[in-house]
Amino acid sequence: MDFGLVLQTDPPASRVISLMKRAERNSFTYGWTFDSTVLWQEPFVIYSQILANTQKLTVGPMVTNPGTRTWEVTASTFATLNDMFGNRTICGIGRGDSAMRVAGRKPNTLARISEAMKVIRALGSGEEADLGGTVIRLPWVKPSAELPVWMAAYGPKALKMTGEEADGFILQLADLYLTEYMVKAVKGAAVAAGRDPSDVKICVAAPAYVTADDSPEALAHAREQCRWFGGMVGNHVADLVAKYGDHSDMVPEALTDYIKAREGYDYAHHGRSGNPDTQFVPDEIVDRFCLIGTAEQHIEKLNALRELGVDQFAVYDMHDAQEAVIDAYGQKIIPAINS
Repeated sequence: MDFGLVLQTDPPASRVISLMKRAERNSFTYGWTFDSTVLWQEPFVIYSQILANTQKLTVGPMVTNPGTRTWEVTASTFATLNDMFGNRTICGIGRGDSAMRVAGRKPNTLARISEAMKVIRALGSGEEADLGGTVIRLPWVKPSAELPVWMAAYGPKALKMTGEEADGFILQLADLYLTEYMVKAVKGAAVAAGRDPSDVKICVAAPAYVTADDSPEALAHAREQCRWFGGMVGNHVADLVAKYGDHSDMVPEALTDYIKAREGYDYAHHGRSGNPDTQFVPDEIVDRFCLIGTAEQHIEKLNALRELGVDQFAVYDMHDAQEAVIDAYGQKIIPAINS
């Protein structure tokens, strides 16, 4: 199993770079960041420094979207980094939650994501692409260039499109039941489209908090550090409920039930521990969606995720123990999973 580290690009950028270097020393192979340029610093600028200060780490956004930048700019940026550092980038893409809404725009449609994925992948790999009637190619991109595009999804139509078109699936939660449900949907769509389902890589991304023991006090602190995640996921779930209803055969209640007490969301606290808009998230959801507890408990859940077909676990590292979690994974957890 591969392991990734997910960070926000808060200033100073030097700290983001330092944590990514630490992750590589601890056997992480992917470095991801949020991409919401009103809330945080521009990630692609920081990627160049992460790549320059690491040897093998693959970097990219979790996730970018088709509306923040024009598609040829996004593709050219990835291709430039790959030309400089050797095919070490990856494009995670989605509808655009905070990036679009904070700027007063609506998240992108699935049709727009589909079109953008094709264009960005093609241009980033040195191939031709149609920009709405104008066919272009980046002539300086080498024939050996590659740009995998992984899609973030929750809803039935997005899961289907991921299986049909994306190189990988990003699932932003670590609930075992929902992981099994959604991986089956993605792989089934791939098969129905005539693809080899193993060609669609599976990445589960969630907060991880390693405790010294499983005492009530330790677990309570870990839950408070990770409760923000249920609120972040709740933004996407609220969109699904608005589209499909509270009790729909299209979306499992195991995903939607917990947002009934949700009253709103302020993006000023997006993705941060202590977010006051996430108090509605119950302990049960924190435990299901995240990895908290002792190293042994992390290993147990990660092995279960791997059995469900997960190729990568990406650690959301937004809490008060960033270095400690990276080190615990490198010293205890990753070796146990990959031994």
